Amino acid sequence: MRRLMAITAHPDDESANFGGSLRTYAERGVETCVLCLTPGQAATHRGGAKSDQELAVMRRKEFAAACQILKVSRGLVLEYPDGQLYRQDFYRVVADLTQHVRDFRPQVVLAFGPEGGITAHVDHSMSSLFATLAFEWAGRENRYPDQLGNGRRPHQPQKLYYSTTEVPLLNGPRVSLPPITATIDIGPHLETKIAAFKAHLSQAPLWHFVEDRLQQRSRREQFHLVASSKNGPLTTETDLFAAVDEEDQA
Repeated sequence: MRRLMAITAHPDDESANFGGSLRTYAERGVETCVLCLTPGQAATHRGGAKSDQELAVMRRKEFAAACQILKVSRGLVLEYPDGQLYRQDFYRVVADLTQHVRDFRPQVVLAFGPEGGITAHVDHSMSSLFATLAFEWAGRENRYPDQLGNGRRPHQPQKLYYSTTEVPLLNGPRVSLPPITATIDIGPHLETKIAAFKAHLSQAPLWHFVEDRLQQRSRREQFHLVASSKNGPLTTETDLFAAVDEEDQA
């Protein structure tokens, strides 16, 4: 069974950044997982919520609705505080993600780049660092050995990609985006991706901006291959599972 995991910072990241690929690969029979670090309780747009706790409940429901549209097999929202990922115990957060990687056992992992994507959001940057270390450490027996046993084994994913684009944010922060090494044709799923983003009702003020932005990308999502179990020069890819061995990797 092919498995794909996306690690994000906030509800709606899964749709805006990875939604087309998640739905495309789900249609191909790939089991997909989205691991979201925060419930997004510090968002600027509040959807009428009177408190952070109320907004967190609202955004969890929106996340579940978006995952259903994208046919995500497993969607999880963790309890880390929105806007405060840089203040968290780094080793503990990586331990949490490592355990989820060992449980889901993906061959391919998707994440933000350390620049924080086109918005340079600090939570996006931190989620990138956490995800990268979890990718590297999940397969090592000497990292978090207390997690192992009772059926849980080390697992080394075969490929790690950062999300990137050739279309930077107009008048946005200056960022150095990862170079494009993979372009995924999401075909008819651009509209599905937009619909998934619009499932985040609390973020309605962003709908028009995000839809315009996604239309600019011409039915494609772009990635940078960061790490691979297959050594060799980079090649231009059109499939995130290119050269992936389907056997489970210890």
